[in-house]
Amino acid sequence: MEEQQAQAATPKQDAQETNAEIAERKRRVQALEMQRERILSERTSSPHRRSALTYALADIEEKLAELGWTVHM
Repeated sequence: MEEQQAQAATPKQDAQETNAEIAERKRRVQALEMQRERILSERTSSPHRRSALTYALADIEEKLAELGWTVHM
């Protein structure tokens, strides 16, 4: 009987870990989306700064793609 209770607790713990992972992924996506929006809203006349922003944007979008994110239009 104790073994059954222990086995019954395992799937519940796995579900909690899955929910925690989902929540963490959502937090990461939100943070990256905010960074992306900040970069897109930034205006500069400096070609060096513009280049840095382009690379940063590409990096953020790559990380978002790895998390399963798609462009929201």
